[in-house]
Amino acid sequence: MKSAVLDNETHTGCEDDLVMIDREDDAKLRSIQRQWASRPMRERLKVVRRARYALAEMGAAFASAMPRELTRNSVETRAAELLPLLAAAEFLEQRAEQILKVKRLGKRGLPLWLLGTDSEVRRVPFGTVLVIGPANYPLFVPGVQTLQALATGNAVVWKPGRGGKPVAELFAAAMDEAGLPQMLLRITEDSVGAGVAALHGTVDKVIFTGSAENARTVLRAASDRLIPCVVEASGCDAVVVLPSADVGQVVKALTFGMRLNGSATCMAPRRVLVFGEANELIAGLTKAFESVPKVELASELWQELAVLLDEAEADGAKVIGDIGGVAVRPLLVLHAKPEMEIAKRDVFAPVLSVIGVSTWDEVVAAQETCPFGLTASIFGAESEARRFAERLNVGTVLINDVIVSTIDPRVPFGGRRLSGFGVTQGAEGLLEMTAAKVITAKRSTTTRQYEPTDSAAHVETFDGLIEAMHSRGWVQRLRGLTRILKAASNLRQR
Repeated sequence: MKSAVLDNETHTGCEDDLVMIDREDDAKLRSIQRQWASRPMRERLKVVRRARYALAEMGAAFASAMPRELTRNSVETRAAELLPLLAAAEFLEQRAEQILKVKRLGKRGLPLWLLGTDSEVRRVPFGTVLVIGPANYPLFVPGVQTLQALATGNAVVWKPGRGGKPVAELFAAAMDEAGLPQMLLRITEDSVGAGVAALHGTVDKVIFTGSAENARTVLRAASDRLIPCVVEASGCDAVVVLPSADVGQVVKALTFGMRLNGSATCMAPRRVLVFGEANELIAGLTKAFESVPKVELASELWQELAVLLDEAEADGAKVIGDIGGVAVRPLLVLHAKPEMEIAKRDVFAPVLSVIGVSTWDEVVAAQETCPFGLTASIFGAESEARRFAERLNVGTVLINDVIVSTIDPRVPFGGRRLSGFGVTQGAEGLLEMTAAKVITAKRSTTTRQYEPTDSAAHVETFDGLIEAMHSRGWVQRLRGLTRILKAASNLRQR
C-alpha cells in the first residue's frame, strides 16, 4: 500500500526534527519500554483489548479524520480500515501468547556430543519500532503494525503518511484510554524531515509501507546503524483469467479493484492475463467502468499516466476511456504487451492492461517481466488454479477474489522482488516484531570438554563419532562406535 512518506515532498524542517529527537530522554524511554516488556503478556493484551473497545466506538471520528485526498466514503473507511484493524486486535488477544511462548527444545534431536545441555528459544522485543505508515490506508496498515509491536513489548514511533497525523492521533488517544504507559507510542509529523529524524533517533527496527523508490531511501538511512527493516512496497498485480472462469464474477471483482479507494491500493489489479477469447470480458469491463465515479488524480500522477498511455498506444495498444482531464474513470489498455511500461509500473491510478496468453509458461514469463510481486489472482476452477498458484512468484495468490481476503488477521502479508521483503500481520508478522534469544544451560559437571584436543585419541574420538552417526550403513556405524569406545579408554588412561 503505497506511502507518501519521503516522496515528492520538500525536504524542510529536518534539522528541527533531529534536534527534537536528539534531546529526548532516551534513557527514560528505554526504562519505560523495559518495564512494559517485563509485564506478563496477559497484562499487555488487556491493554490491547481495552483499546479495541475504544477504537470500536470511533468509526465516525476516523471517517472524519481521513485525508481529503482519499477517494472514499465513510462506509469504506469502516469496512476497509476499522473493521480489519479490530479483527487484528482480537487475533492478538486470542493468539499472541501462544505464538510467543517460550520454546523449550528438550532432548529430542539434541546432538550426542551436547548431552547434558538444555536450550530454550525466547522471543524478545527489539526495543523501539519505527512504523512508517502509508498515506492511502492511514489507519489499518500502521495500526495493525503498531498493535503487534506494542503487544510484543516494544515502544513505537509512528510516522504517518501524508495527511495521516489526525488519524494516528486518534489511535494514540484510544491507546491512552486503554492504559498504555506514556511515551510508549509517539506520533511524529508527517513530513519528510520527521521520517529522516526518526531514523536517526532511538530506533531498533523499521516497518515500512510505501513505494519501492521510498523503500530504498529508508534502507539507505537504516544501513548506517544496520537497523533491520521489513519493507512492504507497492505492486503491479496481475489477474489471470482461465477459460473456466465466470466472466461475470471477474468483471465484478476487477471493477471493485478499480473503485476501492480510488484504485489507490497496492494490491489493485493492473494487468489482466486472459486465456483465449477476451471479447466478453472486455465488453463487460467497458460497461461496468462507465458507472464507476471519476477519480481526481494529482497533476504529477496524471502526467505520468498520460505518458505511459501514449507510449503504449505508440506500441500498438488501444486505450478505452477518457484521460482528457485529471478526473478519470477506470481505463482499459487493450492489446497490451508484458514488456510495456504501463504493464510493469506501480502506477497509483485506475488503469488496467489486458494481455492475451495461451499457456502457463507465458503467464510466468509475463510475471517475470514485471519487477513487482505483491499479490496475484487466478479466476477459474479452483483445482486448476491451485495447481498453478505455486508457479507465481508473489507473496499472496488469491483464487477467485481480489484484495479482500488479504485482510484476514491470521495470514501474513508481504511481497517479492520490488514489492519488498519480510511480512506484517498474522503470526509471522507478530514474530517480525521480536528477536530470537537463546538460553542454553549445561547440567553436566564434566570439564573434559575444556581439555586440549590435539591428541591422537581425541582425533580418533571425533572421527569415530562422525562415522557412527553419519555413515551410510550399519557396518560402518558399528565400526565408528568401536573407535569411540577405544578412544575413550585411551583417554581415561591418560
